[in-house]
Amino acid sequence: MTVIDPETQAGWAPETDEDEDDMPLSTRLSIADTLTLGNAICGFMAVYFTTTGVLIPHLTGNEDGGMARHSAAMAVILMLLASVFDLFDGLVARKLRASAMGAELDNLSDLISFGLAPAYFVVTWGMVALQNAHQRVSLVAAVVVLLAVVLRLARFSCVTLRDGIFQGMPSPFGALTVVAIVLLELPFLPTLLAIIGVAWLMVSRVEYPKPRGRLAVAMLSWIVLSMGMLAAWALDAPGGQLLLQTGCSLQVVLGAMIPLFATARRVNTFRDNRRESRAESRAAQLP
Repeated sequence: MTVIDPETQAGWAPETDEDEDDMPLSTRLSIADTLTLGNAICGFMAVYFTTTGVLIPHLTGNEDGGMARHSAAMAVILMLLASVFDLFDGLVARKLRASAMGAELDNLSDLISFGLAPAYFVVTWGMVALQNAHQRVSLVAAVVVLLAVVLRLARFSCVTLRDGIFQGMPSPFGALTVVAIVLLELPFLPTLLAIIGVAWLMVSRVEYPKPRGRLAVAMLSWIVLSMGMLAAWALDAPGGQLLLQTGCSLQVVLGAMIPLFATARRVNTFRDNRRESRAESRAAQLP
């Protein structure tokens, strides 16, 4: 029975204990959601270390090569750690219960860790390492990276693909490739073109395999190895610079080779389908 308040003429119903249980279990945080939030925290901390250890010392004139190197390495390690969280939250969600918020939390966290953090890293590189004439261009490159991740994540939410593949370079892989390009310290123009090329790959229709099974193990191993190389570089260990250059080069090579293999596979599949269709049409024409 609904009771009418004579002053407000508004209907209200007495509260019951059942209202407390109206929130479905699927909207409560799951273990996978906790890992996703760890992803977001790592992305934010990467921005923090880039700001406090690299950008602010440069702006205040208190540059210390060791501190800048340590902070830059820490920022990249946090992005790598964010990719570990991103890898495991999907695995855990498939094995255990996933909440209805999981997909949204994943996109928002990825935007911080693999959109904002690498774009900010590019902006800082432009302000610290480049001349004034190139700083605005580096800002444009950073905006391109950020928009590419935004568009990629939005498309991922509304496009259904066959199981086991991504369309476009995954944002964690793209973010780490962008950072690797910056750390290689190439001349300005090749660096700029390479960053824009990675951004294009993230919004392209090139198919990438999802990290499952052996591929997930290989990806995790590569991340751990990359963390070790960054730590050696940050601590100025013997051969640390060479290790960093080698790791960044391998990351860039992988970023370039995977789409080439994917394109070659699609071309071969297209040719095979054409041959089969021709053979079927010839067989149909025979008496």
